[in-house]
Amino acid sequence: MSAFGRTSIAVLLVGAFIAGILSATVGANWLEAGDRVGSTASATEAVAASEPADPPSVLDFEASFISIAESVNPAVVQIRSERVVTRPNPFENTPFGDFFNQNPNGGQGNEFRSQALGSGVIVREDGYIVTNDHVIRNADDLEVQLFDGEFYEAELVGSDRDSDLAVIRIKADNLPHLPFGNIENVRVGQWVMAFGSPLSEDLGNTVTSGIVSALGRTSESMNNLNLFAQFIQTDAAINPGNSGGPLVDLRGRLIGINSAIYSRTGGNQGIGFAIPVDEVENVVGQLIEDGRVERGALGLNFAPISTTLADVLEVSRGAAQVTIVLPDSPADKAGVKVGDVIVAVNGRRLRDPNALRTMVGNMPPGARVKLDIRRDDDEKSVTVELGRRADIIPDNTEGGEVAPSEGGADPVADLGITLRDLSPELATRSGFDGSQKGAIVAAVEAESLAFRDGDVRQGDLITEANRKPVENERDFRRIYADIDSGDSFIVRILRVQNGQVTTYFTALTKP
Repeated sequence: MSAFGRTSIAVLLVGAFIAGILSATVGANWLEAGDRVGSTASATEAVAASEPADPPSVLDFEASFISIAESVNPAVVQIRSERVVTRPNPFENTPFGDFFNQNPNGGQGNEFRSQALGSGVIVREDGYIVTNDHVIRNADDLEVQLFDGEFYEAELVGSDRDSDLAVIRIKADNLPHLPFGNIENVRVGQWVMAFGSPLSEDLGNTVTSGIVSALGRTSESMNNLNLFAQFIQTDAAINPGNSGGPLVDLRGRLIGINSAIYSRTGGNQGIGFAIPVDEVENVVGQLIEDGRVERGALGLNFAPISTTLADVLEVSRGAAQVTIVLPDSPADKAGVKVGDVIVAVNGRRLRDPNALRTMVGNMPPGARVKLDIRRDDDEKSVTVELGRRADIIPDNTEGGEVAPSEGGADPVADLGITLRDLSPELATRSGFDGSQKGAIVAAVEAESLAFRDGDVRQGDLITEANRKPVENERDFRRIYADIDSGDSFIVRILRVQNGQVTTYFTALTKP
C-alpha cells in the first residue's frame, strides 16, 4: 500500500475515535450519566458549582474581626475617676462670700467633685490594668467596670507622666488579659482594632477598625503629650474616652495604648495616636515591679540640623546635632563633643531628632548604646554606657529652642543678616556672661536663606566661620570675603537657651 493510502486510513481512524468520544459524552449528558464517562461529578452538580458564591477570603477576613472583638473585649475596661476640686471664691470676705459657697446640693462649701471617663486594658490575670496617666491623674476615687458589667474599686500602682502611662489594680483573679505584641512586627498598612469607651459611659467597649497610618511619630508638639513615645498613628476611630484603651492587631495582641487624637473639632478626624507596645511593656513592668520608672540618659542637649548643614555634611535632616555635653556625663566620658551630628542609634537611623530622646529614654541606666556620629568630615561610632536620667539630666536639657534677642546694625547684605561686635551691653541683654567673643546676629531677614535653611536667629553669637575663629564682625567679613559664590561653609554659633549658653552648628551658602 502506498504511503498516501496508509496516511488516509490513519486520518479516518483518528477521526472516528474522536467522533466516538464526542457521541458518548453527549449521550451521557443527555441521559444524566456523566459520572460513567470519566467524571466524578454529575451534570447537575457541575451547574450548581458554577453559581456565584462569596469568596472564602472575604468571609475569613470578616470572621477575623468578629473573633478578635470577642476575644479582646473581655479584657477591656471602663475607668471612671473622681477628684475633689476647690473653686476659688472671688467674693471672699465680702457679703457675697457665703452665697458663692453654696453648692447645688444646698450645703455650704466651695468644693465639688469632678468626674472623668477613660478606658483601660487588663494585662495580667491578677487584676493589673494599664491606662493613660491623664485618665487617672489627681483622682481621689477610681472605679472600674468590666465587660460583664461588674464594678470594682481600683488602687493606683504607679504612674509616669513623661510617658502618659499608669497602672491600676483591682482585687480579682483569673481575669481575661491581653498578651503584648512586638513593635518590630507592626507595619504601616496593616489592619488594627481600637477598643474603649468613647464620649459616654453608655458607649463602653466600642470597637473600631482601621490601619496603621504611620510609625515613629515624634515632634516638638507631641512632646507635650509624651516625651518618650514614637507614636503609632492610626485611622481607627479614636475619640475622647478611648484614652487608655488597647490598639490590637488581628491576632489579638496588644500593640499600643490609645492616647491622643489630632483634631480641629475635638472629635475623630482619622488621625489618632497610640503609645507603642515596646514603651508600654517597659514602663508597665517597672511600675508593677518598683512603682517608678528609671530611664537612661546620655547627658547632652541636642537640636535639629539646618537644611544647608544637612546638605554640606551629606546626612539626613532627621539627624541631631549636639549643642551641650554635660561635664562628666556618659556622653562626655565616651568622647562625644559639641558639634557632633548623631545620625543613628544602635544602627537605627534617626528620622527625627526627637527620636534620639525617645530611643535612649526607653533604655535602662547601664545599657550600652552605639552612636553613629558625623564629626566635621569624618564618620565614627561611639559607645556610651547610659547613666540614670534623674541624676544627670537637668529639666532644660535634651531639646528646646532659643529665645531671640534684640539689636540692629549694618547687614551682610547677601546673607540677609545684621552683625555687630559683642559689647558688654549686648552681652548682658542677650544673656551672655561677657566671657564670649564673636559677632552677634542683631537682625536676620525672615525670607533669607540664612533664616529659612540655615536656622540663624536673632541673638546668635557667631564664633567660627568656615572652621576659622570669629572674635568680632570684622573677622566674619574677612573670612566671608574669601569664600566663593555658591559655596557652603559651616558656622559655629553660641545660643542662650533657658539660661544656658549652648553651642549650635549650621551651614550657610554664599549667594
